[in-house]
Amino acid sequence: MSRFAPGEVISRREVLHGDLWLSHPVTVVSDDGEVLATRLDPGSPFTFPDHPFGPHPWGAHTQWGGSIVLHLSRAATAYGVWKFFDADGTFRHWYVNFEPPIVRVPGGYETDDHGLDLIIHPDGRREWKDVEDLHHQRAEGRITSETVGEVLATAASLVDLLDEDRRWWSDWDDWSP
Repeated sequence: MSRFAPGEVISRREVLHGDLWLSHPVTVVSDDGEVLATRLDPGSPFTFPDHPFGPHPWGAHTQWGGSIVLHLSRAATAYGVWKFFDADGTFRHWYVNFEPPIVRVPGGYETDDHGLDLIIHPDGRREWKDVEDLHHQRAEGRITSETVGEVLATAASLVDLLDEDRRWWSDWDDWSP
């Protein structure tokens, strides 16, 4: 799959059990073939196709809220790193979203959301978010017990990287919208 060009508007798609569940446009910031950086802006419209599993958890929302987000997805990495900014461009925090590695498709990329998240505050403090969602998703059939184990192993590896200050996304520390 070829690289996307900076400024190109592509689709970020969440796919559950092989079917599209959510899509929304993002703008390419950079794509070196290893790391895809996209920007999600306030007002980006959500599309929720009918899905055999039922409604998406965000189904009540028609668009992305007030934050500007830089999404960083690295090839074969089972999480994305999101850099959140307030609408005025003030850095809020880093956010690690545990998800399958992205799959590039024509016009965009596909992933899903495994529910577990880690917020990394500007002062370095870490805060786990939605820990219970990982197990709710397993109980609901969205993910398997094997996937839960993989997500927890990935989370443990990530904590090791953070403890050693080896963030692959550190090149983006100074980026702002």
